[in-house]
Amino acid sequence: LPKKEFQALDLFDYIYAVLHSPSYREKYKEFLKIDFPRVPYPKPETFWQLVSLGGKLRSLHLLEDTSLDERIIDIKGEGELLIKNSLNKKDFSIEDEKVELRLNDEVSVVNIPLVAWEFYIGGYQPAQKWLKDRVGRVLNRADMKHYNRIINALCKTDLIMKKIDEVL
Repeated sequence: LPKKEFQALDLFDYIYAVLHSPSYREKYKEFLKIDFPRVPYPKPETFWQLVSLGGKLRSLHLLEDTSLDERIIDIKGEGELLIKNSLNKKDFSIEDEKVELRLNDEVSVVNIPLVAWEFYIGGYQPAQKWLKDRVGRVLNRADMKHYNRIINALCKTDLIMKKIDEVL
């Protein structure tokens, strides 16, 4: 049975879900450029479904979700994880919906899902930006674990956004 009352966080999660709906963004694209978003008034069952999905998104985006520790990416090659390359198109290749990114002449990051690599948030691509912001640095294990969590969050966000559209 759906709850009769909701908390402030439930409302936040509902709005968060709506604003992550690809169909909502497309439908109100022009309006969103000039004004505040309009949030539709939902039916109770739709509200609670979107609260749940929005809560999952919030947990992912805060990197709190424990499922983010699941290993997706790998390192190929021997040597230090020094990002020497400028990370342009010549530094990565795509095969079977996976990206291989050459950090330097010896080491690559492999198995980056293409959906995460190409994912946009607010005009930039976090999977690419995170690495580009670290060009010239040597990455350590903690850095790679964090990057893996980001990649996981982007992949899971894409799936949840599709589920949100199904509910709306």
